Amino acid sequence: MPRRPLTLTQRLVAMVLGFVLAVWLVTAGVAWFVTQHELYELLDAHLAQTAALLATGELEDDKTDVQVQAPVLLHKYQSRVAFQIWHKGRLRARSADAPDTPLAPGAQPGLSDQVLDGLRWRVFTAERSEGGRVKDVIYVGEHQSARRHVLLGSLRGTLVPLLLALPLLAAGVIWSVRQALRPLRELSTSVATRRPQALAALPEAQAPPEVRPLVRALNGLFGRMTEVLASERRFTSDAAHELRTPIAAIRMQAQVARGATDDAERRVALDATVAGCDRATRVVEQLLQLARLESDSADPGARAAPVAEADLGAVAAEQVAECEPQTRARVQHVTLERPNARVPVTINATLLTVLLRNLLDNASRYSPEGAQVAVQVAAATAMSGAVLTVEDSGPGLSDADLQRLGDRFFRVLGTGQAGSGLGWSIVRRLARLYELDVQVDRSPALGGLRVQVRWPALRG
Repeated sequence: MPRRPLTLTQRLVAMVLGFVLAVWLVTAGVAWFVTQHELYELLDAHLAQTAALLATGELEDDKTDVQVQAPVLLHKYQSRVAFQIWHKGRLRARSADAPDTPLAPGAQPGLSDQVLDGLRWRVFTAERSEGGRVKDVIYVGEHQSARRHVLLGSLRGTLVPLLLALPLLAAGVIWSVRQALRPLRELSTSVATRRPQALAALPEAQAPPEVRPLVRALNGLFGRMTEVLASERRFTSDAAHELRTPIAAIRMQAQVARGATDDAERRVALDATVAGCDRATRVVEQLLQLARLESDSADPGARAAPVAEADLGAVAAEQVAECEPQTRARVQHVTLERPNARVPVTINATLLTVLLRNLLDNASRYSPEGAQVAVQVAAATAMSGAVLTVEDSGPGLSDADLQRLGDRFFRVLGTGQAGSGLGWSIVRRLARLYELDVQVDRSPALGGLRVQVRWPALRG
């Protein structure tokens, strides 16, 4: 069974308490080392001072073998401290608990560690000379266990309260972490209890500075979801609105064909039915293209993705060739002027095809029979990017109509042409997606509409 991952509160509490415990252990170790060093220095000094004090005295009779015993115990630690005075190799004085053998046999004057009868001693050895010869040897020793007992007693008053405070510290850390993470829990609860349709932005000013990037990211996600849902609703309403007319026309022509008694009448009705199907197909394709473009523009990841380069001149030549049947049927003359060299532009080749197809289709559709359509491709320079120009000799547009150009389903009345008005919406959306500059005005050469699409200047 896989282990459940720790919550953020548990991880923070574990990390903080682990760090506190590690610091406490290091502090206890340092306190132990420092206290032991200072205490042993002090006790060693006491041993040396006692030996010096004993060295100042004189034995009353250095010929007798009588040993002088120390008085009765006056302190609880007195039994763990012993001294000996050896005069000319004979033990002349000692404390009550001192052994009969030297505490530090063969030791040099000064401090040394000894083991006698299984007991560890800390011994200070002092010598008293007379005539250049060692007269007396004085040993002052202390049990190592006594030193450890004093050390533990010194540290007990410091470390035990700290040890007892650890549970209180742990409780304080847990409470502090929970309080610090309360805004995050409240944010989680707020998001979890939201209705799916609620995409309003979360309040950012009340969030702590560390949580604001998360709130900002969630608000950005809500905004993108709002755009996507709005795009889907627009697509649904657009499809329902625009397909209603061709479907009704197809139904009517089908009824005419079914009730026709003349082959010619039936053929005309069927041709009208096919034309209606073609128009409905075109509307669906344009709606799908527009929906995909809106989805891409709402997704910052799609905008941040690297864009492949396309050859503007080559794509323009392909589209001019593809629209030839349509222009030939209307006795229109289409010209293309482009450089011989490749004209790279930063746009997906498929979307560049969509852009050119819509511009050429509009120029041909809304121009009269026998009109001229000119397509010009200019390569990028050091000061400006590549430029695509599509102009025609049609009637053009008034200033008021130019302002509304690009609105969904906007069509200029009186043209006599069937259309959905979505072509310009697609062009505008592509321009926003790829940061293109689209300018529409009257053609100075042909007198109709002129559309110029400029790509951003090259970045050196």
